[in-house]
Amino acid sequence: MCGIFACHRHPDVQKFKPTALKLAKQVRHRGPDWSGSVTCNNTILCHERLSIVGVESGAQPLTNADDSIVLAVNGEIYNHRLIRKHLTSPYPFKTHSDCEVIIPLYMEHDIDVPKHLDGMFSFVLYDKSQDRTIAARDPIGITTFYQGWSWKEPGAVYFASELKCLHPVCDKIVAFPPGHVFDSKTGKTTRYFNPSWWDPANVPSTPVDLKALRHALEKSVRKRLMAEVPYGVLLSGGLDSSLVASIAQRETLRLKKKAEEANGNADSADADRGEGLVGIDDDDNLSTATYLPKLNSFSIGLPGAPDNEAAVKVAKFLGTRHHVMTFTIEDGLNALSDVIYHLETYDVTTIRASTPMYLLSRKIKAMGIKMVLSGEGSDEIFGGYLYFHGAPDKKAFHEETVRRVKNLHYADCLRANKSTSAWGLEARVPFLDKEFLNTAMSIDPADKMITKDRIEKYILRKAFDTSDEPDTEPYLPEPILWRQKEQFSDGVGYGWIDALKDNAEHHVTDDMMKNPKPEWGTDIPDTKEAYWYRLMFDEHFPPRCASTVMRWTPTWSKQTDPSGRAIAIHQQKYNDAV
Repeated sequence: MCGIFACHRHPDVQKFKPTALKLAKQVRHRGPDWSGSVTCNNTILCHERLSIVGVESGAQPLTNADDSIVLAVNGEIYNHRLIRKHLTSPYPFKTHSDCEVIIPLYMEHDIDVPKHLDGMFSFVLYDKSQDRTIAARDPIGITTFYQGWSWKEPGAVYFASELKCLHPVCDKIVAFPPGHVFDSKTGKTTRYFNPSWWDPANVPSTPVDLKALRHALEKSVRKRLMAEVPYGVLLSGGLDSSLVASIAQRETLRLKKKAEEANGNADSADADRGEGLVGIDDDDNLSTATYLPKLNSFSIGLPGAPDNEAAVKVAKFLGTRHHVMTFTIEDGLNALSDVIYHLETYDVTTIRASTPMYLLSRKIKAMGIKMVLSGEGSDEIFGGYLYFHGAPDKKAFHEETVRRVKNLHYADCLRANKSTSAWGLEARVPFLDKEFLNTAMSIDPADKMITKDRIEKYILRKAFDTSDEPDTEPYLPEPILWRQKEQFSDGVGYGWIDALKDNAEHHVTDDMMKNPKPEWGTDIPDTKEAYWYRLMFDEHFPPRCASTVMRWTPTWSKQTDPSGRAIAIHQQKYNDAV
């Protein structure tokens, strides 16, 4: 992940430039590889780069031939090679960066640029000839992005990857809405992403096609292996991350074999060390250079955590080079304030799950890995959270999945993006691929519902169940493929959440609960743990930043604790398994 900061139409941009560079530095953790800035007229674009594709030539901001168009991007464009091949007019590319295609796309399609992009992204583009800025965010909000304004400069508009860049200079800040594009020419922000399933009233009626579902996820994972640096997979041992790891391992072995054949059966040890590069066929619509290490997988938990134990079994089955990290409760508690500073939220579920991910990301980056695949999004798409057991009918089930997907940028996307970016690591999420979403969200929700005979995410499990395909190697061991859902904050070890609650009791008194801060308005924490996180958030951010936070709560449940373990069905299923 990279970091961007931009300001359009500042009244004195030259005087503001030193401040802009300081603000951009606030997200240097996202892009430790290089820094760049461009000032045009009264607009400045700053960029902090993490190099994954076009490592040697992709420094940003990017410009066109006559420097009249300037671009700062955070993200990855998976179809960049196809876009290059199918541009209407020849374009003199300056770099091998996947992001540079946005400039010629803008020249050909104007504000419709993001409709043509397949990837995760947020960008700011400045057109000098029109004194015009457009900004956009990917359809689901995988990359974090914010917009702000200041009463001191009423004609100016600010953009940044994180809140910490904006709150020192902005009076009003919003989370830039996913699937939207802003145009300074009109001052409007409009939706460009309009799939049929986006309207929850359109309840699908198409029966599940298990083969199509499997192939869609496989294609999505293949896209996300686009890299020129070492990569790995986050492997909790749950269904979602295990499937992603399984597909990634199959593809890594396929590419390794292809590289050996292309190099005349070169030393396979070299390929294991990641010294070979290979192009993916254009037939696969993915042509790019891909680094080929032996696939590394990573898990984290307290000693004896359910996730680590399951992850080891999966890694052994797949043959990945697995790394188990254990952390102590003290490690987690000591990191909490830093986690909240990087996450920029006080949502209980997000903080619980992000802390182990934050600790693990530091270890991964220290090993030289710069990109990891992760399993976020599956539970929202397929209704995998345990509270979905309470869905009264398929219409309500579908409405809830749509609501959850729409709000991912406040929760799991934010967690995956910021927990990893805190250490200059990039997380890619195959389940939130546009094509895969269209396939999965167009399935009749009756097929997704949890019944007496169907565990949560049944159709996803069944799509990768090869027990009736004798010529197909199994993707996962059967106990993993059919393992009950554990929310990540539970799976790292139940003692983690218990410790958070216990410590909150020491930091927040009953009197404090009865007398919340007046500036919190109606957004009052309902538990001492939530109150504690809000206090830490306030240490880092002013009250106006709270408008960008949404607290995660389960539907069809009266519990105040959002943990999956707090739902009665979890204990029932656990007892059944024992």
